[in-house]
Amino acid sequence: MIPLRDTIQSKSYPVVNTTIIVLNGLIFLVELGQGSKLNQFIFDYGLVPARLQPFTLLSFMFIHGGFWHLLGNMWSLYIFGDNVEDRLGSIRYLVFYLFCGWASGLAHLFTNWNSEIPTIGASGAIAGVMGAYLILYPRSRILTFIPIFFIPYFIEIPAFFFLGIWFFIQFLSAAGTYGQQGGIAWWAHIGGFVFGIVFLKLFLKVPQLGVSDKVRGATSKKRTPRLQVIRPMGSKDDPHLYGEISITPREAELGTRKLVNIAQGFQKHPFRIKVPPGVKDGTVLRLAGLGRKIEDGQRGDLRLKVLISPWK
Repeated sequence: MIPLRDTIQSKSYPVVNTTIIVLNGLIFLVELGQGSKLNQFIFDYGLVPARLQPFTLLSFMFIHGGFWHLLGNMWSLYIFGDNVEDRLGSIRYLVFYLFCGWASGLAHLFTNWNSEIPTIGASGAIAGVMGAYLILYPRSRILTFIPIFFIPYFIEIPAFFFLGIWFFIQFLSAAGTYGQQGGIAWWAHIGGFVFGIVFLKLFLKVPQLGVSDKVRGATSKKRTPRLQVIRPMGSKDDPHLYGEISITPREAELGTRKLVNIAQGFQKHPFRIKVPPGVKDGTVLRLAGLGRKIEDGQRGDLRLKVLISPWK
């Protein structure tokens, strides 16, 4: 299963999450410049349980074993990290991310105490982010690519199911291997995920610093996402379907255009709609012919209620 995106839109630009991704990319370029000294570089800055160096508890989570290793980790961080940063705030998220990385490293140390194989990668820290995402947004849906016999399938999977399956696979893999067989530190993933949940509970009780509020104010998005997923509902006796669309006060004042994905079962139908300028909170937009079929072959309407709230 390859996650492509989630359905939760962050309300502020994820400056810390983006910085972490960029930093990992820059360090990977440094790795490429090592040439024949790459193995020594990994041994020096990776986490080697048999000869623990304190600084490697930080450096190991920014080093990757190849392009696909980097891409897989950064893609997962891109999908899940922005929402966790949105909830925690930039400063708390940065500390949370580092704590998850350290916890995953310690979990690997205690389960592979005598290993001389260096462990590298952001997987443990990202596992912590995924654990936090599971608690914060269990009902989010993850658009997932599943190749079956060379046929691509795209399906939205509830976050609690997707992340639950991911964790179960990590646990089975850890139980079925000894140490770091296969080159993957399974217990680091498990430790990061579990401690991510624990740390989230703790960090939510820590008040945000004033600098976090300033960063949030500076990075808050002034517009709602252009693409919104609408899941219409209605009674069996009513040919009309009902849903909601969110916009900001600025969009309400000036008007806006949105691409809405009307989700009905496993099918999705995209439509472009225009929200006129000066629209009021609670206004209902009528999309003719997008409701249920009526006996004479015609259809009811889809009626979207406009919700105006600050996107911050």
